[in-house]
Amino acid sequence: MPASLGFPISQVSPAQRRTLLAAALGWMLDAFDAMLYALVLTHIMRDLGMSKATGGLLGTLTLLASGLGGVLFGFIADHLGRKRALMLSILTYSLCSFASGLATSVLMLAVARFILGLGMGGEWNTGATLVAETWPAALRAKALSIVQASWAIGYAVASFCAGMFLHFANWRVVFFIGVLPALVTLWIRRGVPESEIWQKHHGEQLQTAGQDAGSKVSQPGFWNIFQPPYRKPTLALLFMNFFGMFGYWGLFTWIPPYLSLPVEQGGRGMGVMGTTTLMVILNLFGMLPGYGSFGWMAEYLGRRKSFLLYAGMAAVMVPLYAVARRPWEILVVGTLAAFFGTGLFSGSGVIASEIFPTSVRARALGFTYNGARTLSSISPFVIGWVGQRKGLSWAFFLCAAGYFFSMLVATQIPETKGRELVGADDATDVA
Repeated sequence: MPASLGFPISQVSPAQRRTLLAAALGWMLDAFDAMLYALVLTHIMRDLGMSKATGGLLGTLTLLASGLGGVLFGFIADHLGRKRALMLSILTYSLCSFASGLATSVLMLAVARFILGLGMGGEWNTGATLVAETWPAALRAKALSIVQASWAIGYAVASFCAGMFLHFANWRVVFFIGVLPALVTLWIRRGVPESEIWQKHHGEQLQTAGQDAGSKVSQPGFWNIFQPPYRKPTLALLFMNFFGMFGYWGLFTWIPPYLSLPVEQGGRGMGVMGTTTLMVILNLFGMLPGYGSFGWMAEYLGRRKSFLLYAGMAAVMVPLYAVARRPWEILVVGTLAAFFGTGLFSGSGVIASEIFPTSVRARALGFTYNGARTLSSISPFVIGWVGQRKGLSWAFFLCAAGYFFSMLVATQIPETKGRELVGADDATDVA
């Protein structure tokens, strides 16, 4: 990793690089499996006789499950280790992607997408926690931005695969290739180390329990994140993420159908290959640099100001995208909307990991990020419902409102730039 990118090689060990790669691969493949649904949604609606509202409802169901999965896998990560939870989450969403291709009814597809959502929600907080606890404070924001940026790569690969396989096969085959990420767990098991901070904390717990087996070990529990001094940042992070995700999931669940549907049905009539090309461009030239740039911006401006900048610009760009008509306008404004509208999420893991103590860090990240996914799970359904009646262009204005409110809530989060992560669970000043 060259120094020109802000990663002095002397400060990064091989173990840290493997940890970063594992978390980035997990998140990339999470995006690959999760976004395949949006990319083949038009074909599923036709074959299974689903309306836009029903199609959006299944997307909502997956997001709802991701919130539950974030807390569930956060519990596993805090008690059994970050590495084990990461592996289990990847296996869950990979196998359920394959199962989605076997669905012969809306109900079967809904069950597969719900369980996939559990793994999808668990991967983010376990991977982000592992990296946050492994990398030094000076490089943490940049490392987590790289992890977040891998989502765009996964989305782009999914767009390419969906376009290619839909050319000579059907949507079921697209879901079948979603089982391939399961193979990554074999490498994680052998080559990725466990978090030393977690191991030290877990060892201290076991030692204390062994010394006094008759008494309960005293340590902060999950509900401590709702007590001072953590209550205000917990709620601020939750709703900051919720409003941002409402904008994101409403926009990016429906962009593929929006681009591919005929103009008379409220789309842009670009067809399969036109949509595929545009989605790849949006991911590689919009989302990817948006995610990746946040870490560098956070080191320059600070975590909070950077989030305000990205959320505010997204609130401006999404309405412009909704009214764009000419192909070059859709391309340029869509790329900028993708840059700012996705890049802001790199900030959530950085801020949350620097606020919460080791004993509840994975669960706290899971709750504030994936709990927000649960709340925002209504977004695909709402945008689909409004799009059915008013048109998707009009519905996208609601996504812009989501980004605007995310910016407002972000004014209440603390600045955490330069904060060290320690194994101790003593409360720190988070005001």
